Formats: sequence, structure tokens, C-alpha cells
Amino acid sequence: MLRTPTGGAGNGTAGSAGRLVSIGTVLTTLRDEFPEVTISKIRFLEAEGLVEPTRTPSGYRKFSAGDVERLAHILRLQRDHYLPLKVIRDQLDALARGEQIRIPAPTAHRDPGDAADPGSPAVVYGEVGRERPTAARIGRAELLAAADVDEVQLLEWESYGLLAEAPGGGFDAEAVTVARLVADLGRFGLEPRHLRAMKAAADREAGLVEQVVAPLRRHRNPQTRAHAEATLKELAGLSVRLHEALVQTALGVRL
Repeated sequence: MLRTPTGGAGNGTAGSAGRLVSIGTVLTTLRDEFPEVTISKIRFLEAEGLVEPTRTPSGYRKFSAGDVERLAHILRLQRDHYLPLKVIRDQLDALARGEQIRIPAPTAHRDPGDAADPGSPAVVYGEVGRERPTAARIGRAELLAAADVDEVQLLEWESYGLLAEAPGGGFDAEAVTVARLVADLGRFGLEPRHLRAMKAAADREAGLVEQVVAPLRRHRNPQTRAHAEATLKELAGLSVRLHEALVQTALGVRL
């Protein structure tokens, strides 16, 4: 469950004695919950005005407990809800004004085969509410920050078709997962050109699933069309599990 940040940017108190800590200590604290967070990500959030640590006379950043909790809250909103930074900033400003805000229930870590629950509870600060999760888009800067990569890397991935902006602009929330995985594979020497085969295989699997559900989607009965969406999610989940099992089997045979 998301927690409301206890302090605004730059005005929290660190520890029971109000001790301020360095950015390295903040990184260590956050990595218990966010293993992929980096110092560059914290600096990026500061540059975007989402947190304002105190500066020593020599220019070193010092963070209060309120700053750390605020950073954790921002990272949860990005991880669990894929919210753009502009939306997060607006929500934090609303909380600072004492307003109640409503966001969809977390969608991260849900099994790809699970159908979305239309009545899943929304997270509300100050009251309990219910609303349907909505698809989120993230901007280019948010994707770079979430995946901890630079523009050059993203452009290369786009050139090989591994990532692409949506027709209306921005990236789908799943692009964050793709970007992180591509970056992780790159650390093992797998370049974007090596991953084109995986993308092509994924496109073929998606095409096969769409062929199965296409007749249901065109049906005049609304219940049948709704069944098509549930079937699509179930087939997607089964396809992912089969792909994982086949890869593990192939590696087991070769080893």
C-alpha cells in the first residue's frame, strides 16, 4: 500500500534527532525497496524539482527523512503505477495543499494472464474509493530516468525496433520493463542487433494470439467482445510462460 509522504521537498526531518544524510546514504536506504535506483536517478528527480535537499556551504546535498520518504513515494508511483513525473508532481502539490487524490490500484507484478478487475480498489489519500485502472503513458524523459539509460541508447533501441513511441506520443508503461531488460542484457554483451530475433518472435506470437481473438472482437454481442479481451490476456500469459519454458529447456539440453 502506498504511503503518503510525510514532508514536502526539502523540509522534512531526518531521524529522531533531525540528522541530515548524504546522497550515498539515501541510495543505500532506498535500495532496500528499489534495487535499481541510482544516484543519477536521484539527481534527475532533484533536477525536475520533485525533491529539494539542503545544500552545505561547499555544495554537498543533504537529505532529511522527509526527503527520503518523498523520494520513496515518487519511486513507488513510477514503479507501481507508471505515472509521468508531471502527474506525480501535481499529486504531491495537491497533497501539500491538504487535498485528497485518487489513483488507480497498482498494476505492477500482476500476472500477464490475469484479467483486469473492473472493481479493483483505488488508492485514495484521506478516504477509500474504487475506480478502474487506466492505461498510462510516460514521456521520453521519464522512460530514460526509469530505465537509467541515456538518449543515445534509446535511439539505438528504437532504430532496431525494440521500442517505439505510441501513435499519440509517449511510451506505453510496459516500455519501462523492456528498456530495463534490454539494458540488463547489454551488460552481458548482447547488443540491440542480437535482440531483433527476440522482437520478431514476440511479434509473431502476438500476431498468432490476435488471429485467435479477432473473430470474437468483431462479434456483435458485447459479452463476447469482453470475453475476447479476457482470452487475449490469458493467451498472452500462456505464451510468455511457454516461451520461458522453451528457453530453459533449450539451455538445459545444451548445458
